[in-house]
Amino acid sequence: MTGDARSTKALLRSGASPERRNSDGTTPLYLASVQGEAEIARVLMEAGASPDTESSGPGSEGTPLCAAACWGHTETVRQLLAHGADPNLREDHGTGMSPLEWADNGPHPDTAEILRAAGALPTLHQAR
Repeated sequence: MTGDARSTKALLRSGASPERRNSDGTTPLYLASVQGEAEIARVLMEAGASPDTESSGPGSEGTPLCAAACWGHTETVRQLLAHGADPNLREDHGTGMSPLEWADNGPHPDTAEILRAAGALPTLHQAR
């Protein structure tokens, strides 16, 4: 489900699942998030895609929020948070980096500030 929001809405209306993974295991919400497609991300979440579902495709592993934070896609980060994404959820099933770590490593200070305002907590090495 890539393209534009209108195409995504049409696919969803025709019965496509907002969480259906592609053959590699990548979720539509992860793809929208990593590409900074905030409107498509919103449409997918409004159709039932969970903002915290981890993707598993090669090169597409992680949570949608980590993907958006990594690239500094601030509007997508806002959409994910508005739809309940956990700002402290680490990828790799809780053992990887957090969205704030991705934003700080970017560096994407605007994205990091949005995450902090949403309750993202720094790790010990970030707090020093």
